[in-house]
Amino acid sequence: MPEPASMDASPIRTFADPAPAERRAAAIERRRLALDDRKRSFLRMVSHELRTPLNAVIGFSEILSQELYGPLGSPQYKEYAAIVHESGLKLLKLVNQIVEIARLEGHVTDIEMTPENLDEAIEDVIEALSAQIRQREVIVHVVGQGALPAVLADSRGLRTMLTNLLQNAVTHSPAGGVVHIAAARIGREIEITIRDQGPGVESAELPRLLQPFEQGGATLTRSHEGAGLGLPIVDLLSRAMGGQLKLSSSLGAGFLARLILQAG
Repeated sequence: MPEPASMDASPIRTFADPAPAERRAAAIERRRLALDDRKRSFLRMVSHELRTPLNAVIGFSEILSQELYGPLGSPQYKEYAAIVHESGLKLLKLVNQIVEIARLEGHVTDIEMTPENLDEAIEDVIEALSAQIRQREVIVHVVGQGALPAVLADSRGLRTMLTNLLQNAVTHSPAGGVVHIAAARIGREIEITIRDQGPGVESAELPRLLQPFEQGGATLTRSHEGAGLGLPIVDLLSRAMGGQLKLSSSLGAGFLARLILQAG
């Protein structure tokens, strides 16, 4: 007579997942990529929906202010059109900065690191800001121009950082002041310095300047316009490229920005 089957001989068997941690990690990564795609789509939509009407306002107000299709009549109309044009440019700049902050804080900015000629990048930035430099009657002096070291950076991001730092220096410089730009190799890194002769800020205020929408000086007494997004953008971009931004200042001693990037 056959012996009864033991309890351990049940045909139903359980199998342990050989790699539950890997499966969870893969699922998390898929969700992260899907979220990044949604963030990119949202930012593209917002950017398009805001920039398109702003570009129309800027373009048509420029046509009106220059009276390209004939006189407007009263001189005030031309003046008002010029004000609309200038205001549109300021608003477009703010929109661009807010979108850039959102991209960087959401880690959805595409960074392509390549060796960049620092001489060319600085020349491009000075040319782009030439009208503001002339208006402020500021002298920009590039130390060692023509023989600056190369850096490893994203091309667009590098120019964005240099533009924000130079614009900040020019904006806060007195008429006839000098802004010094220099770069030096320190080990495997390049330190780019931009120093102005402005009023400076208290050293305790410096960490606050790296927070979006913050500026030096009291909100009601500051003498310069802007939303305070330039330095935070530089800080976020530099970190995205494996670098860092360091600020130094004191009242009456000007402002020094040190942008540290990898050598190219």
